[in-house]
Amino acid sequence: MPKMLCLKQQLIFVLLVLVGVALGSNDGVHHVEELTGRRLLQARFDTGIATEKYTPPEEKDPQFWYDLAYEELEKRLKLPQPDGKRAKNLILFLGDGMSLSTVTAARILKGQRAGGTGEEASLSFERFPHTGLSRTYCSNAQVPDSACTATAYLCGVKTNIIEIGVSAAVNFNNCTESQDPANRLTSIAEWAQNAGKSTGIVTTTTLTHASPSGAYAKTANRNWECDTDVESYGVDSKECVDMATQLVTQVPGRNFEVMFGGGMGKFLPKTIKDLHGKPGERSDGVNLLSRWQASHEGGVLVSNRKQLLSLNVSAVSSVIGLFESNLMKFHLEADPSYQPTLSELTEVAIKKLSQNENGFFVFIEGGLIDYGNHYTKAGYALDEALEFEKAIQLARDMTSIEDTLIVVTSDHGHALTIAGYPGRGTSILGLNQHDSDVNGIRYSTLNYAVGPKNYIDANGKRMDMTSEIGADDFVFPGYITKDQGVHSGDDVAIFASGPQSHLFTGVMQQHTIPHLMAYAACIGNGPKLCDAK
Repeated sequence: MPKMLCLKQQLIFVLLVLVGVALGSNDGVHHVEELTGRRLLQARFDTGIATEKYTPPEEKDPQFWYDLAYEELEKRLKLPQPDGKRAKNLILFLGDGMSLSTVTAARILKGQRAGGTGEEASLSFERFPHTGLSRTYCSNAQVPDSACTATAYLCGVKTNIIEIGVSAAVNFNNCTESQDPANRLTSIAEWAQNAGKSTGIVTTTTLTHASPSGAYAKTANRNWECDTDVESYGVDSKECVDMATQLVTQVPGRNFEVMFGGGMGKFLPKTIKDLHGKPGERSDGVNLLSRWQASHEGGVLVSNRKQLLSLNVSAVSSVIGLFESNLMKFHLEADPSYQPTLSELTEVAIKKLSQNENGFFVFIEGGLIDYGNHYTKAGYALDEALEFEKAIQLARDMTSIEDTLIVVTSDHGHALTIAGYPGRGTSILGLNQHDSDVNGIRYSTLNYAVGPKNYIDANGKRMDMTSEIGADDFVFPGYITKDQGVHSGDDVAIFASGPQSHLFTGVMQQHTIPHLMAYAACIGNGPKLCDAK
């Protein structure tokens, strides 16, 4: 049976919920109780929390996943090998929550914005020569979150939901188990550093958010972003180091030459305001940004677009960019003179990391695609996907297909559908003009299985959305009423271009992705292209 939290942690959890503390997440979207399947038992304080998710025992051993990944690699190597080139540089683009339906809808929106019917358009990465599918389930989750998936595609091991950089032998919120060396994993970023390559992370969320944290963090709870967060879960922050501190002080985070995203508050004490005018979030009084600058001679901190674009990357040793106190803003809401675009972040990152003659690894995330889908604001999600595809095109243009492997994928899907037989050219963000429900009411082409608004009147009939639909921030229908949209468990796509990109075809386990990239670049402890020659 899975282990229960200690009584002290149970009581703290109960009390925090009862006093209304938002323990469920740091971002208002990814709720712990929902993701873990735990439910508060209000009547009995002696049991506290129940309903844990099952993890197959054999999957708690990281070697299980290494062996499975190597098996999937071996099967691909038995096929004709059209490309014998080694990858000097590795770029992993991650569209958070970018389901196949999101890709399709974004493609149509791109074409319609250009004046076409839309369906005939293509996204930049859809023109990559090799494609595959990634199986996204995690060790204890049929439908995953961004933490266990980040561990898969960055560390090469599947783990439990909400956990990052540790094996499935670790239970949620268990500090002791997360500190056991046998349970701690290494990431492809660390493999690249060990091979002498430069490394970096770029995201439109926060530097301590689940996806980028897979490159450096080891934690039993994705919400342990700063010491205040750790303590809020009944855990001693001196025993379990928060993720912001790990990024600044531990390997591999302290060796990153580029770190771009939001989340400045996690690095600063509550007693001071950050560069965006909001107070820090740390209770320990530590200024991690001052600590980072003190340990990185020639390192530079930037906080807005002007500073970023005026940066001379040849004159700095490393750079950390924190462009918001929390999440960066949606592209459609951002001040373009203040917040850089994902393409601009990508360009500066590649320019800096390309200075290393041994090559580089960089993780680049379009993280707000997920938030648009959670809010069931498809207009926002699709616009973020189009910003994402622009950054990918730029990266491909800036690098050589001869020595730079670019892999584009998603961590999980979202329950977004495109349905109803609309005709060619029907506005992808509008109503289906070629069909109606049994009451003669037209419905939207895009719909979510779950969401905050279902547009049903008091008599149980669907409402006419004609006067409401069309705005970028329109909340699309969700037919199971919930405060937000949810992830989906369907496979997500993989697109690859560059050396060894032919390996990224067929259906594969998500955790195989970093092993294939490592093979192509001859890094890490697994099979390598260089060993086969």
